[in-house]
This record gives sequence, structure tokens and C-alpha cells, in this order.
Amino acid sequence: MKQKKYVTIKDISKAVGVSINTVSRALNDKPDINEKTKEKILEKAKELGYIKNSFGSILKTQRSKIIGVIIPDSSNPFFSEVFKGIEEEARKNDYQTMIINTEGKYSFEEKAISTLIERRVDGILLFPMQNKYEDIEKLLTKKYPVVLVGRGVENWNVDEIYNNEIKGGFLATEHLIKKGCKKIIMISAEKFNTAGKNRELGYLKALEENKIEYKNIVNINKLHEGLYFEEGENIVQKIVDKEKVDGIFCYNDLIAYGAIESLKKKNINVPNDVKVVGYDDIRFSKIFSPSLTTIFVNKIKMGKEAFNMLKRRIENIDSTTMQITLDVELIERKSTE
Repeated sequence: MKQKKYVTIKDISKAVGVSINTVSRALNDKPDINEKTKEKILEKAKELGYIKNSFGSILKTQRSKIIGVIIPDSSNPFFSEVFKGIEEEARKNDYQTMIINTEGKYSFEEKAISTLIERRVDGILLFPMQNKYEDIEKLLTKKYPVVLVGRGVENWNVDEIYNNEIKGGFLATEHLIKKGCKKIIMISAEKFNTAGKNRELGYLKALEENKIEYKNIVNINKLHEGLYFEEGENIVQKIVDKEKVDGIFCYNDLIAYGAIESLKKKNINVPNDVKVVGYDDIRFSKIFSPSLTTIFVNKIKMGKEAFNMLKRRIENIDSTTMQITLDVELIERKSTE
């Protein structure tokens, strides 16, 4: 005999000896039901292990109260901290979250979007890959609620939230210059990554304003999941074998850790010989040795604001699109003393 998977309201009805309609009213906390009967029904439902089937509610209201979150790298603490902000705000508003990691692959991003739509999520918070945009274009064509997080796309009619990356790149580079650095390299992200592009603009602006002629941006060809540290380590190893630099500005903190580790292996002292600045101010940056000077971005706020933008879009699909830019600041630590 096949075992029954789920307890239904029909099962509760039989167990208590009342109608299915009465059970339904009790489970949905309707006022027109005797309190003792309601209490009996709720106790029996708990005893039997009843779990509400949300699909009927979805069909009625066209809302699941679930949002999807698509991130490119679950191993990067930056995304987990942003997700914490998303989840805090979602819980406050009685929403649940489904999170999918794309491992930095566009094909996985496409599949993630399809999966979340199949699961009838109310909307999607997407940290986009940006090497292609067809999947996002399809969402916008269908008027599906979506917010792009962490990266912006110029001249698109879509909700976006990102940091002031130009300012961040400027602050990081200017700080190295003020510390006496003359040959500063920047290890940036893939060329299609808008966050990286804007940090590069800030880097170049600081060099120009301070009349520093040396400039060198090294773009990582492909950031696979979890390999930020290794990429930073490998790139710096190749650079210091060819030329003498005194400052390194890294696209994120994980790359900066790898850069510092590479310098240590070459017996190059940080910060006496080379000063290093990261980006994101993830929690480990305080305890890494030497502690990392970095650009602070408010990851919890980003997550909360992103959720509220998506909720607004879910509730009014035709509302005017918003672009929110969050401020950044330099946090000075021992890697640039």
C-alpha cells in the first residue's frame, strides 16, 4: 500500500468529525466559527502534522509571497551579507526567499530564472553576470518584477541598486597616492562587469587628478566561483616578476587577500614595500594579516533596499523605475600604514 505523503483538510475533517468547510475556516482563522471547535481542529492538525498547501492560495491571489534571489558566487561573503539584509526585510514583510547560485555562468543564470518562474515566485532579485542580457530582456518584455542588484546597466528601464563605484575606485587610489605610492596597479573584474568598469574610472580619475602617469589595469578574464583568492595570487606573482610596483588596488577583498599572500611568498613586505587596498569590507578583512584597508559598502542596507524595491514593483508593475546609488567610504587598516 502506497504511503500518503501529506495530511489534507479532509483527513482532519474525518478525525475531528466536522465538515471540510469548518476545518478550512478554522485553519484560515475565520471569525465565524466556535472557538472550542476551532481549538480542537488546530490541535488535531498539529497532531497529524498538517502543512498548508500554498498552491490553492497562489491560484486565488496570483501571489506566492516568495521571491527569488540569484547570486553568482555563494562562496563570496559579500553576497551572503547582502542576502542577510534581503532576508531580514523579507521576513519582516511576511515573504519567503529562494536563493540560487549560478557559479558565475550565464547558462546557469538563464536556468535559475526559468526555475524561479516555474516555482511562481512573485519577483526576482538578480546579481547579473552581464556578459549577456537576453534573459533580463525577456523578463522586462513579460513585465516580470525584477531588480538588478550590485550592477547597473546604462539606459535601461529597469529597477537597479548599486554602490557609488566611481567614488570607491577614486577613494582607494587616492589613499594609496597619499601614502606615497607612485606605481599603482589595479586588479579588476571581467571587462563586461559594470562595477569593475566604474571602479576603473575612479582609479583613472585619481591618477589624473594627482598627475600620476603610471597606470596599469589588469582584468581577470574569468572569475570562477571561489577562485578570487587564487586569481589575486596568480596575477600579482606574474606582475612582481616583471616590474616593481608600490601599490595595488583590488576589485574585491578576496582578490586582495590573494595579492597579499603572493607578496608574502616573494618576501615583499606589506605595507612597507607594497601597499594594498581591497573593496567590499567583508568581515574577514578586520582579522586578515595584515588587516586590510578597503572600501566599505553597506551590504545589509543594499539587501534591504533591494527587497523593498522589488516589493514595490510586485505591488505596482507599472510604477516608474528606480535607480538607487549607495554611498561608500574608505576604511584604513594595516595593509596601507
